[in-house]
Amino acid sequence: MNMPAIKSEIASAVSPVVTGPAPIHTIAIKRPPRAGEFLKFIRSSSAQVVPPLIVITLLLVIWELLCRKAGATLPPPSRVLKDTWELIVDPFYDRGGIDKGLFWHLSASLKRVAFGYSLAAIAGIALGTLVGQSIWAMRGLDPIFQVLRTIPPLAWLPLSLAAFRDGEPSAIFVIFITSIWPIIINTAVGIRNIPQDYRNVAAVVQLNPIEFFWKIMIPAAAPYIFTGLRIGIGLSWLAIVAAEMLIGGVGIGFFIWDAWNSSHISEIILALFYVGIIGFVLDRMIAIAGHFATRGTQTN
Repeated sequence: MNMPAIKSEIASAVSPVVTGPAPIHTIAIKRPPRAGEFLKFIRSSSAQVVPPLIVITLLLVIWELLCRKAGATLPPPSRVLKDTWELIVDPFYDRGGIDKGLFWHLSASLKRVAFGYSLAAIAGIALGTLVGQSIWAMRGLDPIFQVLRTIPPLAWLPLSLAAFRDGEPSAIFVIFITSIWPIIINTAVGIRNIPQDYRNVAAVVQLNPIEFFWKIMIPAAAPYIFTGLRIGIGLSWLAIVAAEMLIGGVGIGFFIWDAWNSSHISEIILALFYVGIIGFVLDRMIAIAGHFATRGTQTN
């Protein structure tokens, strides 16, 4: 027998012949560890949720213990829940005038914020682009912007009331003038930080000003723009609550002021809770939009 034939017989004797389905242990190894992934997801979710819940629980317990004492000026959480239960379970009631549920007050405030903030976003991006792109515009407008942005929001309210003679446009103007400055400043910084290589490419392909604005400037400065938009939405929500305390009418700010005049401290606490939650949601909405628009490169 020659050597190749011997090697063939040895190989056939050593190698097992598999004629049926794969062994059970082989299939089990190839199957993805779904139980392990689920446990990993539970642990990661718990790490995000449990610490805030513990802190909130401790704060509520401390608040309850401190405000249960005789002579306490603030109600404990248990009394707040009892006093405001009707507002919580029925936020949609409308008895006419300003006697409305919290839903209507919050929706009125959000409408004012949406209108004023949209105007501020459009004007802020346009002015920021002008200041960032033109050295002469920066020298002429930047000192004015730096002075005006330091004026407190409520300081604009008497002037706006004198100009518009109505509370609704006055509140919108206060939102606009409060939120526009961070949008202008961040947009201008983003435009000035556009790499020179981008400008060189635009010159080579001979982009006109409109094409350069949409294809080069806005995408390159988007992280800075959305940072300004996030700051602006927070300032807008702060400004409307303060402005509505003075202009009256339907709105969460007036609801808080009216509750103070009626000595309903529990209603004030509930309204502040809603104000904080909505402010957080508005910030998250702009942050998510910025994440998708900038593909995760948004600045902090």
